[in-house]
Amino acid sequence: MKSGTQDKVEGKLHEVKGTIKEIAGRISGKAELEVAGTDEKVSGKIQEKVGQIKTVLGK
Repeated sequence: MKSGTQDKVEGKLHEVKGTIKEIAGRISGKAELEVAGTDEKVSGKIQEKVGQIKTVLGK
């Protein structure tokens, strides 16, 4: 798998995991879990964008 494609897939995975953590934190009332989920979701979006850029550049 090309590096760009791998980054896009891993980024999407982190985004989904982050969303799940965020919702679980909101439901359980654990602010630290909700924040951790938000952080992971944002880093997943960044990684996905990096993968898109790598794909466009052919890396």
